[in-house]
Amino acid sequence: MSETRGNKIKKDPVTPDDLVKLALEAKDSAYAPYSGFHVGAALIADDGRVYTGCNVENSSYGATICAERTAIVKAVSEGAGKIRAVAVTSDSETYTVPCGICLQVMSEFCDSDTKLYLANKNGQYIEYTFKEVYPQSFRLHNV
Repeated sequence: MSETRGNKIKKDPVTPDDLVKLALEAKDSAYAPYSGFHVGAALIADDGRVYTGCNVENSSYGATICAERTAIVKAVSEGAGKIRAVAVTSDSETYTVPCGICLQVMSEFCDSDTKLYLANKNGQYIEYTFKEVYPQSFRLHNV
């Protein structure tokens, strides 16, 4: 993989294992002095670029941003339009599921069949589609 403006680009197809590994690496950069709960995310954008993110907490807790949203904001700000796959991991022994706010933000950029790889701190993961995790999302067509 080569580095370009903080985004990892891989010439070969990115596998779920690759994405989970990148999410685990992103978790190490988390700023979580309040909860102590470190989260990492990695996503593949529609153009094949991979973006990572970590949670960044704030003393004004509402200003905290989750790892998934960090990765999404990075991707969209760099021109991505859609998300093809997302991996999420944390310090937990159990699989890490995105919070409701992250799922709602993801619904803006994920299709129903977008793959979600929900991992634990050891890199073990389960695969879902976005629709399986968030079956009744509020989307543009609801407005």
